[in-house]
Amino acid sequence: MITFGTQNYLQLLMAIARPLFRIFDSVKAKEFYNDWLGFTIDWENKPDNSPIYLQISLNGIVIHLTEHHDDCNTGARIHIENFNNLAAYHEKILSINYNLTDPI
Repeated sequence: MITFGTQNYLQLLMAIARPLFRIFDSVKAKEFYNDWLGFTIDWENKPDNSPIYLQISLNGIVIHLTEHHDDCNTGARIHIENFNNLAAYHEKILSINYNLTDPI
């Protein structure tokens, strides 16, 4: 229950929002999110001759990825709060040989 002045409101979960990121190459995106960052591909939708749309997740973080040109713009960000064991996760992914971690 939330109280504002003399009014009481029942606190309900209104909805779940999922970030949607634009990708241009599903193979490269899977290599990045799945192979390097450790996300699991939960499901994907790719009808014949159509762009791919998929959902990935990692320990409660859920992201949608799309090749559809009009779904969203590039350059989006996600803010993740209270990332448990972030330093250990960072160390783990840096130990994986991924050629785009230092492209210069």
